[in-house]
Amino acid sequence: MKNLLVPTDFSPEAHYAYEVALQLAKHTQGTVILLHVLEALGDGGGGFSTVGGPVGGNSFNQTFPIRLIEATKRRMQALRDEARQRVPGVPVLDSIKIGTVGDSILKAIKRHNIDMVVMGARRHGDLSHVFWSSNTERMIRLAPCPVLTVKHQHAQFEARTIVFPSDFSEEAARALDGLRHVQEFFPNAELHLLHVGTGDEKEAARLQQQMQEFARQHHLSNCKTVEVGATRTSKGIEEYAQNVHADLVVMPTHTHSLLGNLLHTSIAEAVATHAFPPVLTYHYQ
Repeated sequence: MKNLLVPTDFSPEAHYAYEVALQLAKHTQGTVILLHVLEALGDGGGGFSTVGGPVGGNSFNQTFPIRLIEATKRRMQALRDEARQRVPGVPVLDSIKIGTVGDSILKAIKRHNIDMVVMGARRHGDLSHVFWSSNTERMIRLAPCPVLTVKHQHAQFEARTIVFPSDFSEEAARALDGLRHVQEFFPNAELHLLHVGTGDEKEAARLQQQMQEFARQHHLSNCKTVEVGATRTSKGIEEYAQNVHADLVVMPTHTHSLLGNLLHTSIAEAVATHAFPPVLTYHYQ
């Protein structure tokens, strides 16, 4: 994870993601790229460049966009200065783009060869939740790299307890490479293999055996198997992660999964924007 992209709107949640990204970059000797998107200038604002001056169009109300770009540059510089104090030696680059958030993030991933996107997510009840969570969900669906969603501050981000929800089928086995990378990054973490079912005792016993066999077959170490019942899969994952004080939830996604359950992107989107701990999502083939 050498190149980490952090989209920021300068909110507390975006700053939480930035703090986590700086810690990860220090651990991997990586680089953090900050991205801010000026959506307000996207419609008809093509007369301005991100260097801060007009490039065409009439002169009506041109002062506001110029000042907005200059103010944004100052805020980005303040974040870079903060990084120099917190984690000396970690390179932080910044990028200001005019356009839509989702498209700008996807373009930045390609332009900077991003290995992981670290995004803040709004708490429910925040008036901007719907707007920001929609961008987070879009990245989970479309980003070609892993996406780490952060909703709370983590002054010392260290994953000691990792929850891995799955149905533990043959298809799920194809998603294990991403999990193994996470285990290499956090070698001392306890892994919780989680299945969310209906709560039927006979079914739970069968699934326990299936999970244990899955762990043995794929040589998953330092792990425990857990079956919980819930009316909704995402709710079961969220509640279990909070009950065990999980530090990280790891969710592989497969948009075209025939199983239509734990491996489906929509479940990961719900967990990423609701669960208390950070949620790492990634696509698998």
